[in-house]
Amino acid sequence: MFDLERWQEIFDTIRKNKLRTFLTGVSVASGIFILVVLLGFGQGMQNGIAREFAADASNRIWVWTEVTTKEYKGLNPGRPIQLRNENHAYIQQQFSEQLEHKSPVFRVRNVQVNYGNESVGYSVQGVSSGYQFIENEYMSQGRFINQSDEENASKVAVISNKIKREVVKEGEDAMAEFLDISGIKFKIIGIYGDMGGEREEERIFIPISTAQRVFNGADRINNLTYTFQPAATFEEAVAESIAVENELKAYLKEAHIVAPDDTSAVSTWNSLEEAKRYYSLTGNIKFFFWFVGICTIIAGVVGVSNIMLIVVKDRTREIGIRKALGAKPWSIIGMILQESIFVTAISGFAGLIASMGLLELVGPNIEVDYVENPSVSFTVAFTTVIVLIIAGAVAGFFPAWRAAKIHVVNALKDE
Repeated sequence: MFDLERWQEIFDTIRKNKLRTFLTGVSVASGIFILVVLLGFGQGMQNGIAREFAADASNRIWVWTEVTTKEYKGLNPGRPIQLRNENHAYIQQQFSEQLEHKSPVFRVRNVQVNYGNESVGYSVQGVSSGYQFIENEYMSQGRFINQSDEENASKVAVISNKIKREVVKEGEDAMAEFLDISGIKFKIIGIYGDMGGEREEERIFIPISTAQRVFNGADRINNLTYTFQPAATFEEAVAESIAVENELKAYLKEAHIVAPDDTSAVSTWNSLEEAKRYYSLTGNIKFFFWFVGICTIIAGVVGVSNIMLIVVKDRTREIGIRKALGAKPWSIIGMILQESIFVTAISGFAGLIASMGLLELVGPNIEVDYVENPSVSFTVAFTTVIVLIIAGAVAGFFPAWRAAKIHVVNALKDE
């Protein structure tokens, strides 16, 4: 039942102690504000990392080679290791069940690329059909390189949206045109876009068989790149990817006579392993944010408890009179608790509204690496406030219990 007189007493007490109540409320509101903002930025970091990994397939592995650093089987260190077509063929066959998309990469160097009379200053790479999915690319026009192009060493090319905007004249159909790569005509068969943005659209793709045959690549490969088959859970996917990664390294070291403990000759980059490292980091950061926020809230709740103790001290005589007139202990406890909960609730919701408003206004405009749209679930934030209110009730209970235990005679003697 709504007790008007009780609420009048609460507001009278607050009016008499405006500054004290305000400062207590600020400490509680700041606790919720800091916690929600920190959680928002923790989520923003997670969003940013997810965005970075979404630019390419999130379950891929890159393989490349450099030079040996250790003597092995009579061979001196400093030998350059060169990947070959046979390496890709063996891996493709041996790991067919674990790998989903596969593509070797051959970088065509020292070539001049022209579109009509325009010089195109972008790199040319020979790839296979699976490269589209490994790089998470989409086709704006036409198609990507297919298996038939590879088998026939077709002179076809795929350009990007960025290249099209820069060199293709308005109203001109790029799909009917040719690229001139060091005097050899390549028909444009597709225009791609990349989920990673324009920075990933500075490449021209041709079939790897064509690149090797036409540009003196022989059977050389610069990189091997693959995606893993989906797994039931993230942890399973990481474990399986690490196992395949280790097997790939072992095979390539054996095939190229490299010491098993030589960490430089054969290198890999496993996006799943990298993702796990980043997500573990963000998890630890979010835990730290929770810790800081909760400590701040506890400080606010302690402040509420202290102010209630002062209220009880100031109203000792009044409480004694109430008890002398027949007030029950739980009536005294309810009076103190109600004030404690009121101050905590108003302050908590004020901090919640301020923090959510700040994230809503500022979050979408933040442009920082690995941070995207800091935000927090309203359910989480609201639940935090409810927990805060319960904590405020607990904080107010002990002063209230002390008030209820005051002896009438001692209370009436209080000055």
